Amino acid sequence: MIPTLDAARIAARDADALDVLRNVAEGVGFLKVGNAGLSPARMRFVLAAYRAFFDRPEAEKRAVDMARTGANRGWGASGSEQVDPQANPDFKQVFDCGFELAGSDLAVYAPNLWPERPEGFRAVIEAYYRDACAVALGLLRGIAEAIGEDRGYFDDKFDRPMALLRGNYYPPRPDWAGAKDFGIATHTDYGCLTLLATDGVPGLEVRLRGGGWAAVNADSGTFVINFGEMLEMWTDGRVKATPHRVVGGNAERLSVPLFFNPNYETNVAPMGSGRTITAGEHLSKRFAETYTHLQTG
Repeated sequence: MIPTLDAARIAARDADALDVLRNVAEGVGFLKVGNAGLSPARMRFVLAAYRAFFDRPEAEKRAVDMARTGANRGWGASGSEQVDPQANPDFKQVFDCGFELAGSDLAVYAPNLWPERPEGFRAVIEAYYRDACAVALGLLRGIAEAIGEDRGYFDDKFDRPMALLRGNYYPPRPDWAGAKDFGIATHTDYGCLTLLATDGVPGLEVRLRGGGWAAVNADSGTFVINFGEMLEMWTDGRVKATPHRVVGGNAERLSVPLFFNPNYETNVAPMGSGRTITAGEHLSKRFAETYTHLQTG
């Protein structure tokens, strides 16, 4: 059961909403959120911008190919990621952008790569990145309160966030696809909180705690929220990261996840453990295991 919550009720510290949020965090690890301040019309506009980019000729997309960089910035061709080493590389195109930190030599703060076309693409995506990060931080405040921490616990740990915004383009599943071919294979997200918008085309499947898979779909303006490995570790298991996948179907599909992750130097070891695990080290290791252009073996 994937519940739907009103973001305004979470922000208002509604007791029933926080109770549902706690149960989700401890259980299935997925929920849907509406009334987050990003309207259906706004989301259709953002999705249309990504679609216009993915529809450009491949030569134009190659001009911002992340394979030429040491970071996850720009376009990634089909097969540029492999989230499950037991499956084939993922059958999708992506476009990534993130937080830029001037003067930093860290790949997680690298300069973004922007295409010349479609016109206005950069402005649309940068504005959405800013607003989506604000929504994600508000949800994290609700999570903190729901699990018994101070509501502002996460605030100062996200002022230079390693937040990655991605556009995913999943083409129709080809006839030749086999048991090891996925739009994105089974995985858990690497960071803290994922804020996912989709075009409404089905595809996302969540592994249930008791076994089996459940489809999760949302209309424009409603977001799918899930939690990542880093937050599960950080909260000492009070928040669960849940495996999920996209097998692919007969229709093409667009999705826009924001992977909301803290500042590089944030200690994400289990709260109160006395250990130190920096968010940047954890995330950089997981990126190196996933992006084919960062792999040296």
